Amino acid sequence: MTQKQGTILIVDDDDDILLTTRIVLKRHFAQVSTANDPHQIANLLEKGSFDVILLDMNFTAGFTSGKEGLRWLKKIRKSAPQTRVVLMTAYGEVDLAVKAMKEGATDFVVKPWENDRLESAVMNALKAAPISDTDQASDGKNPATKSPGFQGIIGHSASMKRVFADIEKVAATDANVLILGDNGTGKELVARALHQRSKRVNKAFVHVDLGAVPESLFESELFGHVKGAFTDAREDRAGRFEAANGGTLFLDEIGNLSLPMQAKLLSALQSRRVTRVGANRPLEIDIRLICATNMPLHEMVRENQFRQDLIYRINTVEIVLPPLKDRISDIPLLTKHYFDLYCEKYQRQGMVLSPEAIEKLQQYNWPGNIRELQHTLERAVIMAEGGKVKANDLSINLLPESTAPQTMLPQDYNLEEVEKIAIKNAIQKHNGNLSKAAKELGLGRTTLYRKMNKYEL
Repeated sequence: MTQKQGTILIVDDDDDILLTTRIVLKRHFAQVSTANDPHQIANLLEKGSFDVILLDMNFTAGFTSGKEGLRWLKKIRKSAPQTRVVLMTAYGEVDLAVKAMKEGATDFVVKPWENDRLESAVMNALKAAPISDTDQASDGKNPATKSPGFQGIIGHSASMKRVFADIEKVAATDANVLILGDNGTGKELVARALHQRSKRVNKAFVHVDLGAVPESLFESELFGHVKGAFTDAREDRAGRFEAANGGTLFLDEIGNLSLPMQAKLLSALQSRRVTRVGANRPLEIDIRLICATNMPLHEMVRENQFRQDLIYRINTVEIVLPPLKDRISDIPLLTKHYFDLYCEKYQRQGMVLSPEAIEKLQQYNWPGNIRELQHTLERAVIMAEGGKVKANDLSINLLPESTAPQTMLPQDYNLEEVEKIAIKNAIQKHNGNLSKAAKELGLGRTTLYRKMNKYEL
């Protein structure tokens, strides 16, 4: 079952849209608020913060320019810079989408939207790490924590210094970059840092979560479609390649692509042209490509699960992000950043972390990496009593290395939960040897990788 997290505000003057959107998103978010008048936004932000705002672009009858949405987007970015904004519009012109991205929108969806596309857009926005004011300033002494090109990427360990050096070297070029790393290590932040330091910084940064794109919608989502191309194609729609034209296209979770989808992507990258579904005329595209995955692409090539010619195309430069357990010296820096952030968010200024709590954070293995650290600190700030977070307030358990993992049993018979626990138990039983775990589960390695990615294992 999907764990609810985060808060979202939906702003649209159509009450039917508010109702249906609330139904779709309430299973994902811990709190879903709605407003049918954008003038309510300021008052709602004074009462509390939102992780994501889903904002319509046209509120006045007869207006279709999107200028109203852009104006409200600017106001939100000024008053709540850490809130991610996803725009909704019934008019999917490329220029409008690009302008919205330049003004700070995280993503956009075109009405009438498919539920999968809407969910993908808002969940990607929720996962995007907040950027604090301190990340925007630079004192010239510690680019790892304060350079505007390293938005939210914090660290001074040797492994992270190598990552920063790689970003500096490749950012100004148009070289294709492949970012490798476990879930929660900050691959999207690296992609955004590359864009921020590139010559395309004033153009769009378009993020596509390929793991959330159904194969049946792959061409429409990436290449666009014309009105009437298929049953639900009610109007012309630009694809993500077009939206990113002149800027950066970030293809996240590229390891999830099937071989047929890989072939279609390779063809577009080789020709630098895309053809909308249902159209005959190809469109020239000029993008800087960045890809990311937590899957072992080179092993997948050897197993004929990923095209070698596609790897050659996407990884002119490879940047590998270390797991948090390999950069323990960065934990105090990361802890201070997120602890201060959540103390401010939940108005718990003056709260401190006890020395025992900090020691516990450094002793933990962090299988969920930085994302798990964020969630741990956010929960601790909310749940701790008094002005101090103690070791017992941290929702992590330290187990001696000699302690054998206990077999977990499902609390119910939900098939996804049973499968997730079976995979986790098999991996623990074989001490992380995925080949043995896959064999015992009766799965191919690539199938196991995809399921691990699905369940964020």
